[in-house]
Amino acid sequence: MTAYRLRLATAPDAEAICRIYNQGIEDRVATLETELRTPDERRQWLASRGPRHPVIVAEVLDPNATGEIGRIGATSTSLRPPSVQGGLTAPATTVQGGLTAPATTIKGDLEAPATKSPVTTIAWASLNVFNARESYRFVADISVYVERGWRGKGVGRALLEKLIELGRQHGYHKLVLSAFPANAGGMALYARSGFRTVGIYREQGQLDGEWVDTIVMEKLLSA
Repeated sequence: MTAYRLRLATAPDAEAICRIYNQGIEDRVATLETELRTPDERRQWLASRGPRHPVIVAEVLDPNATGEIGRIGATSTSLRPPSVQGGLTAPATTVQGGLTAPATTIKGDLEAPATKSPVTTIAWASLNVFNARESYRFVADISVYVERGWRGKGVGRALLEKLIELGRQHGYHKLVLSAFPANAGGMALYARSGFRTVGIYREQGQLDGEWVDTIVMEKLLSA
């Protein structure tokens, strides 16, 4: 089984997030965006986000690396900051005396390297502002992007399940998304995770001179 883990994104993840997002833009399967991003733009994007709109990444043990692969255990450090939510790996924490505690290891059913080995970011996901008006503060839009070679292998599902968990922890009542009806893999993933179709916007945008429909889906977290 491939070893991978989920954690909160930090500024150094901007390059990998940019690479994976640009693949989604180029492949015309996930977004009406057409302008490729840069790592600097993604760093600014990460820095501008509030605590209720986290970004998470999925990492996999570098296939060229050697070392034993272990399962995440039940133990964790006692220095986990309160801002870290949903069983994600937290960044290293500075403690009394100028020492730095190791990154928190969280209990879960994902695999992670048992030894320090190179890792590669293969996917990311986020909870986004749906609408800036105060009345919509309990609704979040979601994004899930997986690197080309890892699509259809369960990473997207793990990220989506974590987003649902985070949505509840951050007090959201509903998650929403917009997708392409022709993206069969994505549509099946959302349906399995309890999202229902609200409706379809016909010819919502143009990609390469062709009109594209978008489908709107939602999931009530209190249901």
